[in-house]
Amino acid sequence: MYQADRERYGRMNYERTGESGLKLPRISFGLWHNFGDTGCYDAMKALCFTAFDNGITHFDLANNYGPPYGSAEINFGRIMREELSAYRDELIISTKAGYDMWEGPYGNWGSRKYLLASLDQSLKRMGLSYVDIFYHHRMDPETPLEETMGALAQAVSSGKALYVGLSNYDGETMERAAAILKDLRCPFIINQNRYSLFDRKIEENGLKASAGKLKKGIIAFSPLAQGLLTDRYLNGIPEDSRMRKDGRYLKNEALTDQKLSQIKALNGLAAERGQTLAEMALAWVLKDSVVTSVLCGASRPAQIIDNIKAAENTAFSEEELRRIEEILR
Repeated sequence: MYQADRERYGRMNYERTGESGLKLPRISFGLWHNFGDTGCYDAMKALCFTAFDNGITHFDLANNYGPPYGSAEINFGRIMREELSAYRDELIISTKAGYDMWEGPYGNWGSRKYLLASLDQSLKRMGLSYVDIFYHHRMDPETPLEETMGALAQAVSSGKALYVGLSNYDGETMERAAAILKDLRCPFIINQNRYSLFDRKIEENGLKASAGKLKKGIIAFSPLAQGLLTDRYLNGIPEDSRMRKDGRYLKNEALTDQKLSQIKALNGLAAERGQTLAEMALAWVLKDSVVTSVLCGASRPAQIIDNIKAAENTAFSEEELRRIEEILR
């Protein structure tokens, strides 16, 4: 049976999520990749142990992470049952529903039927009585916002979730959702959205500004742009890279000559800061107080250790920020 490192909490800083009482580690662990049935179970355990041994208390999933759908939750649930059960009260476990999960009209989007059924399925797969955070995974243009938010509120009132979050929402819709959840006395505390040096959508659609105004946290996923903001692609596309092996989320055409030039210039600036490109990219996302945490995946334990280093220096000079914007202009 796994025994956690006794020094783990000395290796991580924790940030309050908006104005809530919940603190999250600055670096959180995402199970989007590498936890499906195509992965190695022993490798999954090593990743979870390395994360927790270094103070990463937050493990983030969704109903359809895999492949196949649901398998990441099943595999993580096995790790919880066999290795981590003694530490349940030290862990923040989140899951989501909103994308395609099962056949028919009730396995997608944001209806009350789908969200509550999906949460029950997620808890069964993971062998848990509750999750710490339950997210609606994307905006639904057809279901009334009141219905979706009402389902999130019921998840909390039933004891199956402690807090709720919204993922992939824009600022205007998030503000309307927040007002409904406030009326329902539902603890909405966090937004999960894509954010990186290469992806500023949450600045463009008002989500970042709205989160700051309402004092809701942000947790950023894909902060390394699916690996582009690392040293992996400085000399082209490696044969063992995600771009080569799985082109669904990171396609070859993403690495244009202009993008490669930007990556190399950013890498040079990172070296001047005494950081790797990945460390600087993560630090840039974490530099603003509205960003509570960044979600990082990993295929090897060493990558987790490297990501944690980013939280050691998140301060940027005005000149460094100017140079970054000049590179990316």
